[in-house]
Amino acid sequence: MSDAEWAIVRDLLPAPGWLAGRGGRPEGYCHRQMIDAVRHLVDNGIKWRAMPADFPPRPRVYAFFARWRDAWLVAKLHDRLRGAVRAAEGRDQEASAAVVDSESVKADATVGFAPRGYDAWKKINGRKRHLLTDTLGLLLDVLVTPASTTDRTPPTSCCPQQASACRG
Repeated sequence: MSDAEWAIVRDLLPAPGWLAGRGGRPEGYCHRQMIDAVRHLVDNGIKWRAMPADFPPRPRVYAFFARWRDAWLVAKLHDRLRGAVRAAEGRDQEASAAVVDSESVKADATVGFAPRGYDAWKKINGRKRHLLTDTLGLLLDVLVTPASTTDRTPPTSCCPQQASACRG
């Protein structure tokens, strides 16, 4: 991670409990190392157990990842970066218009019956991914449904941060 990227990410990370006066002992690893480890896992598509020895121990990295996931850190970071890109383009940080599209994709045999469906129009047994982007093509939201879901059917669930927008 470059220094410029770290400057953007650092302010978004939650403060450790011991720094916020909630007790606990100081953390033994730098947050930047933890983010680098998670980025390495995602970039290379490896399993947690295959993490190289250059990074902190796997259980510690996973504990940080789980804490950040539960705090919706990735969604907040994505929203902040999208706002910065929109501001650089001379637009408002919040999108006023959006584009919706969906695509049916085949599901692997290991995918259970419940999240699958049959799209009779495209003759695909699998899932359908719905994407919501702004007019610049930047991602706003994603929803995965069984392929049998029609595009006219309103979503039954979406990101909890935008649940009020989905309910209308």
